[in-house]
Amino acid sequence: MSVTRIFLIRHGATVLTAEDRFAGSTDVELSDEGRTQVGRLAERLSLIPVDAVYASPLGRTMETARILAAPHAMNVTPRDGLREISHGHWEQLTRKEVEAAYPAEAAAWDRDPFTFAPVGGESGLAVTARALPALLDIVQAHQGKPVIVVSHKATIRLLLSSLLGFDPRRYRDNLDQDPAALNIIDFKDPVRARLMLFNDSSHYSESGMAIPDIAGACLSKWWASDSHP
Repeated sequence: MSVTRIFLIRHGATVLTAEDRFAGSTDVELSDEGRTQVGRLAERLSLIPVDAVYASPLGRTMETARILAAPHAMNVTPRDGLREISHGHWEQLTRKEVEAAYPAEAAAWDRDPFTFAPVGGESGLAVTARALPALLDIVQAHQGKPVIVVSHKATIRLLLSSLLGFDPRRYRDNLDQDPAALNIIDFKDPVRARLMLFNDSSHYSESGMAIPDIAGACLSKWWASDSHP
């Protein structure tokens, strides 16, 4: 069975993570804690053959990807479509500061973060429109191979909502992503994907969790078959 396995990873903790500030388009560095988190994930993935490493071009994702790529002696390819959602004039503000300064926008965002965008920012729909084609291009370019893709919290949740058919208006309510979280998505073809691991951070501890095997003949005929209608 030819399956393209995507290791979809959120960047490690940053210097703004603990302050819980909107920092989608803000170029912020990893913290020492974030580098430790990613280093442990790099050890976890070090023995897995990897065909390529891609990342959002922001500093925190590129640094994360370089740490992950180092055991494989690989370079990192930046992909602009994998960037985090831009919060416009909310950038670097806390949630409380946004609610105080822009109460109408905050309320509209709470109701529907998929179609709403703050002034100067992006909607979840806009992010999906650029991130999903970027991811599927990677799948097409590395058919049957494992690939590391490093992105961001909102972008990953929006990608998963689209791939799995979730209501994207609920992506903030129903899905989470910890710093340096590992998600594994197996693609039988570019339009059919199976989520094998979600928001896993067991590498924070030294014991770690094993990487799941690619699914065999189970759950659906289209996955087990080599031909599709």
